[in-house]
Amino acid sequence: MGADRRANGRKHYISELTVDIPGSKRRAEIEPPPSRWRTLEFKFYTLAFIVVVPLLVWSPINLSSPHNPNYPYYSYRLSLGWWFLPEVDDSDPQYRTFRSGFPSLLALAAAFLLPSHLIRKAGFTSASARANFIVIFALIMLVALHGVSAFKVLAILGANFYAARARKPAAIERAWPLVVIVGNMLILFANEKFDGYHFGALHSGLKSLDDLKGAYPRWHITFNITMLRIVSFALDYHWRTQPQSTPPTDQRGRAAQAHPEAEYNPVNYLAYTLYPPLYIAGPIMSFNDFVWQLQRPLDISTSDRLKYLLRFAFCMITMETIIHTMYVVAIKDARAWVGMTPAQLSMIGFWNLVIVWLKLLIPWRYFRLWALFDGVDAPENMVRCVANNYSVLGFWRSWHRSYNLWIVRYIYIPAGGAKRVVLSTFLVFTFVALWHDLSFRLLAWGWLVTLFIIPEITARALVPEKKYGDRWWYRHVAAMGGVVNILLLMGANLVGFVLGLDGMQHLIHQLVTTPQGWAFMAFATSCLFIGVQIMFEYRNDEARRGIDRRC
Repeated sequence: MGADRRANGRKHYISELTVDIPGSKRRAEIEPPPSRWRTLEFKFYTLAFIVVVPLLVWSPINLSSPHNPNYPYYSYRLSLGWWFLPEVDDSDPQYRTFRSGFPSLLALAAAFLLPSHLIRKAGFTSASARANFIVIFALIMLVALHGVSAFKVLAILGANFYAARARKPAAIERAWPLVVIVGNMLILFANEKFDGYHFGALHSGLKSLDDLKGAYPRWHITFNITMLRIVSFALDYHWRTQPQSTPPTDQRGRAAQAHPEAEYNPVNYLAYTLYPPLYIAGPIMSFNDFVWQLQRPLDISTSDRLKYLLRFAFCMITMETIIHTMYVVAIKDARAWVGMTPAQLSMIGFWNLVIVWLKLLIPWRYFRLWALFDGVDAPENMVRCVANNYSVLGFWRSWHRSYNLWIVRYIYIPAGGAKRVVLSTFLVFTFVALWHDLSFRLLAWGWLVTLFIIPEITARALVPEKKYGDRWWYRHVAAMGGVVNILLLMGANLVGFVLGLDGMQHLIHQLVTTPQGWAFMAFATSCLFIGVQIMFEYRNDEARRGIDRRC
């Protein structure tokens, strides 16, 4: 696990594998200890990694073999493979949609980037020229994607723009943040209930309009992302102050610093809410940040773009390797786990979480990469690997980072923030669950995460690192707390995104009522303890480089 080495006269660190995010290069509050990578303790941890990690990979591959007794129960969910392997588990609908539509997305990106760069080469580099081009292209794209339903999207956007800019009675003005969020949540509920609305429901003579669907007719499925931009515009306008003379230098400053009122105009609003690279899935930017970047484009080097392209390609190759060799999604969906040991069941759950992480990471990185090639730096969504999290708070900050930044600015702080942390967190995760999907499963996930945050907050208050961090026992006690956090995080996410409540009950029953389950839990918690120690040192590695990613 050699943490650093010398090459070309420069010291390299293992923590450089984590993607850079703006604002992370600052001194840690507590001076990090000397490197432990070469100590006897961490050499033992390295040996444990060498032994255990291959077992984590081998187990799901073995369960995916055609010779496995459960293979006939899930094989109907497999598809013809692309590579030298004959079959692929392409049964996850979200990733299947992205995977099958990837060539079209590449063509769409090329169709946008080519004229965008040509227009700037021709000298049309002003913010207004860029915004006008974005709006024209976005309207064409909207009609191509949604057909006649594009007018439904524009109607909702127009109503929200008018409401945001209109003069309001004092009582409504004071409650406007709540009105905007609740009102747009009700629009999401209505979109879902009426299946995106049908012209035929208004009058039988309009039914033929419903056949003009476009390439992606279910516009209301991805409208959740647009809803966040609508709220951002409305509240950035509502909270606007006198613009400062000095332009902001980082993402946080760009999000907080207002523009002159004239910049909150229909063209900028449409360019922001319909910006093609980020329209379908994000990442999410604030309106203020987007307009700042139109006015003062950031200096994004070719090297940075190419490095990010390589990251994206590596992630996609990793996903393809997994779904061609581990059929864990098909096994989970078919509930083909008869006769599995608790260890095997846990591996099915773990690798399903890895696939959930990758199926979200890959589209987000693709759309962010597209924006980077257009000169727009959207927030990075996935900072850490899913297997590099031991803190519930840190996991939330790094899992869907741009959404977390949005939540903090528009819900958490207005709800009281750290002054009312439990209430604010409860409101945040209730909103997050309902925003994702109107289902009890995700509502249960949101409340579980809220519940699981409380012990971590309590432990940090009772045993703060600033006071006890230099004691020999602190790191080991913190690692035990990290193990508990990981088990809670895996439980909440298995309920919300993988197994559901009934599947999770079956797994817990196997773990706590069988001797095999007890033995596996003892082994797994020992491995997790070692893993958390590695995660601590990984972050110390970052701190020694002056980096604090807060996750």
